[in-house]
Amino acid sequence: MARIIHSAEELDALIKENDTVLIDFFATWCGPCKAFAPTFDELAQEHSELVCVKVDVDECRDVAKKYGIMSIPTVILVKNGDTAKKNVGTLDYEELEEFAL
Repeated sequence: MARIIHSAEELDALIKENDTVLIDFFATWCGPCKAFAPTFDELAQEHSELVCVKVDVDECRDVAKKYGIMSIPTVILVKNGDTAKKNVGTLDYEELEEFAL
C-alpha cells in the first residue's frame, strides 16, 4: 500500500531522498479517487522499487497548490526533484504502470 503524506515537509524530504517519486493526489470524498485507489495501491505493492505516495488535497492544500492540482485524481511522477509527468483522471493498471516506469 502507498504511504500517505501529511505535510509539505514530509513530501519534500522524501523527494530529496529518492530519485523518483510517484504521487497520487486525492480526496476522501472523491468517487473517482476511491475507484482509482486500489489500482495505485496494487502498483505500489507490485513495484517495490517505486516510491509511491498519496496526498490528500484537503489535508495538504499547500502541496496541492505547489503542484498546480486543479482536478483529482491527479498522478504526478517526480524525477530528480522535478515534475516529469502529470496525468489528470483515472488510469487502469497497465496505463499507470506505463506512466510510472
